[in-house]
Amino acid sequence: MQERTEISSLGEFELIDHLTQHNETKQSSTILSVGDDAAVIDHFGRQTVISSDLLLEGVHFDLSYTPLKHLGYKAVVVNLSDIYAMNATPTQIVLSIGFSNRFSLETLNEFYEGVYAACEKYGVDLVGGDTTTSLRGFVISITAIGEVAPDAYVRRSGAKSGDLICVSGELGGAFLGLTLLEREKRIFEETGAQPDLEGQIYIVGRLLKPEARQDIIEYFAEENIMPTSMIDISDGLSSEIMHICKQSEVGCVLYEDKFPMADEMKEFAYKLQMDPTACVLSGGEDYELLFTVPQSDYEQIKLNPSISIIGYITDAGEGKHLITRGGNKHPLVAQGWNHLKK
Repeated sequence: MQERTEISSLGEFELIDHLTQHNETKQSSTILSVGDDAAVIDHFGRQTVISSDLLLEGVHFDLSYTPLKHLGYKAVVVNLSDIYAMNATPTQIVLSIGFSNRFSLETLNEFYEGVYAACEKYGVDLVGGDTTTSLRGFVISITAIGEVAPDAYVRRSGAKSGDLICVSGELGGAFLGLTLLEREKRIFEETGAQPDLEGQIYIVGRLLKPEARQDIIEYFAEENIMPTSMIDISDGLSSEIMHICKQSEVGCVLYEDKFPMADEMKEFAYKLQMDPTACVLSGGEDYELLFTVPQSDYEQIKLNPSISIIGYITDAGEGKHLITRGGNKHPLVAQGWNHLKK
């Protein structure tokens, strides 16, 4: 039987001390870390980028099929992705959690194992946070802090007519992973049958253990490429390109046959009688980078196997369209996930 230590047996400061006892700083910009009233950071003349995210059990994650270690890892990664989407480098995070009495010290240790694994992989320091009790569910709040050379950050509002629309990696997998896990959860609740994930390691991994595209930002720096706009894909491709078009006051054309999709994703979508393109356009949580670059960068961009050119920016008056594989032109509709809608 697994050991269970009630969190109530520790005070708040003892709990924080326990969870951060192996915390080590890596960034020279971290002057003062966990253990005081506040952290102290000095980015030595570089500009500071800050992003915050709130994750709620039952809204953003389901603990019936999400291992706590994976959840800790993903909670950090999705925040770092926002920093990379600004063309910046994440350096520190602040983590606060709220938990009910169904959580033991051992379960929180599992969650923090994932947190520290992500911090180690991306070279980020955990420099502070808070813990509190929650009447219902698990609450996670993370603030990510990064640095960027003066005025080298990239916004959503810089896309220009004629710019190429590019995306990193492959799309649609995380949505199918969620679809599969939700299906198996429903079957288990109704029949008690053990989950059958059908060997779908790729799509389940895309949901439970995403990665932030640090490599793309490093590539930009090495090749001296400066995107004109950028956003990370959390709510589906159509919603994200709509954000760029709205902020930049432009239109766009996307080509269906240019969308990057893994074979595993396409095959499972067909098995479920779903359209892979719909998974790409409306599915979320891929955490790939969607960005625009001037046409002058084409020769460099096309050589990177991790980047696909999927369309181009137009004048706002031309609207936002999708060109299908059959050559038909359809208005682009944003149908990504919206947590504020019922």
